[in-house]
Amino acid sequence: MRVVLAEDLFLLRDGLVRMLEAYDFEIAAAVETGPELTRALAELNPDVAVVDVRLPPSHTDEGLQCALAARRARPGLPVLVLSQHVEQLYARELLADGTGGVGYLLKDRVFDAEQFIDAVRRVAAGGTAMDPQVIQQLLARRQGDGRPLGGLTPREVEVLDLMAQGRSNAAIAGQLVVTERAIAKHTSNIFAKLGLEVSDDDNRRVLAVLAYLNQGS
Repeated sequence: MRVVLAEDLFLLRDGLVRMLEAYDFEIAAAVETGPELTRALAELNPDVAVVDVRLPPSHTDEGLQCALAARRARPGLPVLVLSQHVEQLYARELLADGTGGVGYLLKDRVFDAEQFIDAVRRVAAGGTAMDPQVIQQLLARRQGDGRPLGGLTPREVEVLDLMAQGRSNAAIAGQLVVTERAIAKHTSNIFAKLGLEVSDDDNRRVLAVLAYLNQGS
C-alpha cells in the first residue's frame, strides 16, 4: 500500500515513515510543505494520504486544503488527517462528498502504533477513522429541534458515534456492555431510518457515519 505523508516536523515525519515501513507500507513520498504535497498527490497516485493540517509556507490550513483539492481532482482519494487542532469547516468539507475514505486523528490522542496503523488501513479501504473529540466538535451545533438525526434513539446515536470511530459491532458491544446481536439490530434500525438501501454493510456503515457527521452543517 503506497502512502504520501505530509508533516513539517522532521522528527515526527521520520518517525511516521519508520513506523509505516515497519508495517509494510510503501512510502511514495514524505514531504514537508503544501506545494510538495500537491505535486506528490497529483503525480504519485497513492493509495492513501496521511496529512498534517498546518504546513509551510502558510502554517495555517495548507495541508487540509491540499487534501481537499486532491479529492476534488480524484474523488474518493483516501485521506487521513493528523492534527493538533480540529478545523471544523474544512473537516466538514472533507466529509461532505459522501465517498468515505476519510479520517481525522488528533496527534496527542494517538496512543500506540496499532491504533494508528489500523486507522490508516481503514481509511485506505474506504472507511472512516474519527477521533471522538473531533466528532464532538463537529456535532456541537445541531440544527432544528435538536432531535437525533433521522429520528434515531439515544442508544442508536451512541452506536453510530462508535461506528464513526471505526469500531466493529463486536467492539461496540463490548463498549456498551450489550450483546453483538443487539448491536446488529441497532445498526439495522439505523440503516432503515437513514433510508440507506440494501448493499454491503461496510458501505452502509460509511454512508451512515457521513450522514451523522454532516448533520450539523
